[in-house]
Amino acid sequence: MQQTTRRDFIKTGALAGVVLPHVFSVAARAQAPGPNSRLGVGFIGCGGRAGAHMGMLQGLKKDGMPIEFVAVSDAYRPHALRAQKRLNAGHVFMDYRELLARKDIDLVCIATPDHQHGYQAMDALLAGKHVYCEKPVTHWRQFELTRKLADVAAASPCAFQLGTQAMSDGAWHQMKKLVKDGLIGKPLFGETGFFRIGDWGERGMHISDPNAKPGPDLDWDAFQGDAPKHPFSVDRLFRWRLFEDYAGGPVTDLYPHCLTQVVDILGVGFPETVAATGGIHRYTYELRDVPDTCNLLAQFPEKVTISVLGTQANDYNVTPHRGSGQRSPVIRGWEGSLAIDKNNKELVFTGIREKEGKADQRFPIEYGEDNTKHWKNLIACAQAGRKDTWSPMDLAFRTQTILQMAALGVKHGKLARYDAKQRQIIL
Repeated sequence: MQQTTRRDFIKTGALAGVVLPHVFSVAARAQAPGPNSRLGVGFIGCGGRAGAHMGMLQGLKKDGMPIEFVAVSDAYRPHALRAQKRLNAGHVFMDYRELLARKDIDLVCIATPDHQHGYQAMDALLAGKHVYCEKPVTHWRQFELTRKLADVAAASPCAFQLGTQAMSDGAWHQMKKLVKDGLIGKPLFGETGFFRIGDWGERGMHISDPNAKPGPDLDWDAFQGDAPKHPFSVDRLFRWRLFEDYAGGPVTDLYPHCLTQVVDILGVGFPETVAATGGIHRYTYELRDVPDTCNLLAQFPEKVTISVLGTQANDYNVTPHRGSGQRSPVIRGWEGSLAIDKNNKELVFTGIREKEGKADQRFPIEYGEDNTKHWKNLIACAQAGRKDTWSPMDLAFRTQTILQMAALGVKHGKLARYDAKQRQIIL
């Protein structure tokens, strides 16, 4: 009821720039606590990925950062109880809205299945909480929710960080500055990709309790959320990345990690068109219905093109970035190109042959990717009352729109277009 009411409220005009700011002025407005002030932290979702975040924040707390673990929530109680024991958190909830109602929580980590991220992030911002939200920011079918969340985040005084931890890599910040300073001339093309092998989504997923069933310890309806309704299945609960109702395969599970920085470096807005192909090319068995392959081309009004190639059916990558499946991007312009050297320690600028005075140059990369630093960036913004995180919602909105257009295009076999005036995807 509360969730539906909030969605209806937003849909009926709150985002016109009048009502929503008023909501933040009279509700739990986030205040900048200062660099040494305590931050109460809550976890929404307590599965495998959340465990990694817990470890990072436990390390920061051990190093002296003023963090207190206040509460945890999960629709599957055993996961929440395990997290409570690990963190020595004081409160356990199955309904995340009870966690958000607590005034002693300043920041939340959202690490739930894809189709729940957007609703939970929006509720958290409306409750005056700073947000770390795992990627993708929304499910592939939830473009309208993506747009609404972007409007809420823009009006909110709270900081938002998407869990695209690759954005902590100094290479991208340096490339963005070099492009902005005109080194490559007018931007023209960005290419990237992601290659992995395995039918397990982004990481291995196992059934932790084959005897789990709906009841006091499992809210199956809450898990399903706005997804098509199905009878309970331990596979759907624990191995949800295999199902398109809850996940999207490489296009949304992996590509936020490699596309976000390319969009940011090139400084593009929303695409005019996205052409995409893909599907299940290798892992054809009854249980799995999420794609394992997707390739896309996005064309922008700025006369810039971005390509993303990738699959989960083969992990060979001729230009891997820091040993991951992520393809090292190439940024091309009228006067030259920027790439990363195979040593992963230097940026390399190569001038085009026809342009004189643009000699090849090398730039040492100042620092590498670090998920803990990604967290520290959000915490610093929250403490200072700033919103300029490394992976903010406005960037997530632009990136996710490309990926949602690609996913919809593959599913329906059509070219996806974006209506900038109406802010709608058209097939």
